[in-house]
Amino acid sequence: MSSQIDVKRQEVLKNIGYDDEYQPSARIASLVNDYIDNYHDLISSSYSYVIRDVVSVEGDLATIEGPITLESKVIARLLERCQKVAVFALTIGSYLEDMVAYLAENRLVLQATVLDAVGSGAAEKLAAYVEDKIRMLAYTDGLVISRRFSPGYCDWAISQQKEIFQALNDDTAGIRLTKSLLMIPRKSVSGIIGIGPAGSNIEEYNPCYTCRQKDCPGRRR
Repeated sequence: MSSQIDVKRQEVLKNIGYDDEYQPSARIASLVNDYIDNYHDLISSSYSYVIRDVVSVEGDLATIEGPITLESKVIARLLERCQKVAVFALTIGSYLEDMVAYLAENRLVLQATVLDAVGSGAAEKLAAYVEDKIRMLAYTDGLVISRRFSPGYCDWAISQQKEIFQALNDDTAGIRLTKSLLMIPRKSVSGIIGIGPAGSNIEEYNPCYTCRQKDCPGRRR
């Protein structure tokens, strides 16, 4: 699995604050290259997903098979166009973040920052891999999928992590929730992907187009 997670140098640089117009110092470039060459030894990827029917949508409440209620205007507007929803959780494991913590504790802040950025890139690549698997599964039924949405995005409260994990039952890819609803390991992603018929416009559904919060760090182009 880890061999299919291909983190790119430019993605790591972007995660630590560089854009295409600025080149890193030789030291940072060397660290990035070194960690990209070796990060596969630091991750242990796993994922889980289930496909559930969309039962009903009323106002800002979407009920999926379970029954499980998702409360969000953004999610409700998505799922009212969908027949099914994929609920997923994934992680690259805890070893890389343990190494980041070790580096930080030993005042190797630059190294910790770069490795953490590599880990973020690896988690995003794993999420894209899982999304592709769900896309192909939907395609075999003549259906299409939406973007990924996670609790904490737009108006979808982070407290709804509980509903995500409830939908997954006990198969949570080894991820657990803290009392404050943070995921452990930290480099983990959870959420949903809508599944519906072609022509339902769920592929293009993007609430960022109508959102007025222009400086949102989660804005999707």
